[in-house]
Amino acid sequence: MTAAWLHGLDAEPCDPIEATVPNDSGIGTRSGLRVRHAELANSEVEVVRGWRVTSIIRTLTDLCNRLSLTEAVVIVDMALHVGIVDLGALSTSSRKLSQVATFAEPATESPMESRLRMLLVLGGLPRPRAQISLFDNHHRFLGRPDLYYPDHRLCIEYDGTNHRDRLAEDNRRQNLLVGAGFRLLRFAASDIYNRPDVVGDQVRSALSRA
Repeated sequence: MTAAWLHGLDAEPCDPIEATVPNDSGIGTRSGLRVRHAELANSEVEVVRGWRVTSIIRTLTDLCNRLSLTEAVVIVDMALHVGIVDLGALSTSSRKLSQVATFAEPATESPMESRLRMLLVLGGLPRPRAQISLFDNHHRFLGRPDLYYPDHRLCIEYDGTNHRDRLAEDNRRQNLLVGAGFRLLRFAASDIYNRPDVVGDQVRSALSRA
């Protein structure tokens, strides 16, 4: 995670700091530093913010080998969204990273949106689209829901910690969408972490009613 953070991803640096060094390096684990030895090609090492770090592709590969599929997709979504890597580069990398890339969505704007999307997909539901601009019959912009099922006109939103600060704006946008014939489901972090089956059932039920 330390290299991911240095590359500009919204990932907390590890404590202790993790370092990947060449197999022939004499550096070892010590207080505040966990060392992993690995074969590193010259192309897999670069300087970022004055620090020698693994390249973004090598960093993502290492993380995908250690994280769950959902958390790997969260990290890859971040990298794609900020533009430090593209799907083409991921699809020609390691087998594990290529697999994760098939679930990735560059338009995703937050880790919790990634987790919500993966909850639905891994639960056997169709893959929703992300951050699609919606308009009414008069071509007026209505909003851009986090997730959207176009064939069912079903919008799905993740309500983050700043939802209360934007409550009036969110309500106005929701009213516009509903008034134009769209349907909307909203979920919070507690739903995703504590009631994933309920989230899946509610989305499945909404899709079946379309």
